[in-house]
Amino acid sequence: MMRDSSLDEFFDIGITVPLGSHTFDAEGIKAFARKYDPQPFHVDEDAARKSVFGGLCASGWQTAAVWMKQNLATPGKRWEGPGPAPEFGPSPGISDMKWPKPVLAGETVSYSRTALSHRPMTSRPGWRMLTVRAEGVDSTGAKVIEFESAVLVKVE
Repeated sequence: MMRDSSLDEFFDIGITVPLGSHTFDAEGIKAFARKYDPQPFHVDEDAARKSVFGGLCASGWQTAAVWMKQNLATPGKRWEGPGPAPEFGPSPGISDMKWPKPVLAGETVSYSRTALSHRPMTSRPGWRMLTVRAEGVDSTGAKVIEFESAVLVKVE
């Protein structure tokens, strides 16, 4: 049985991990939106200028998808504890997703994750539920996306 303190260190509980950044260019915004969120302020620059945003802006779903891509591309710590390394599984969901500021074309967003906690799952012995706070900030440091994500982790 792995000790909670070993897992705290492995998961980086309480430590914010930078995931890199992404610049949302107009063509990328429109391509994503045409496929997944075809609202006028995501696909039409003229309509976007006349919208509440005042310009072409990325879909919130695109900012979330880029967070996931950046998260998966950023390795975690190497397991040095006893037994096999923890194995990350699926996510049972997210909560409190917010997009407090639009991401306009040309903006660069820097992403991060902070592991908040983990607990054993009584319904799945040998598994833990890890809770992570996800965030993205623009070039001024203003938050543009935030949510909490849960992920199942096999530890035995």
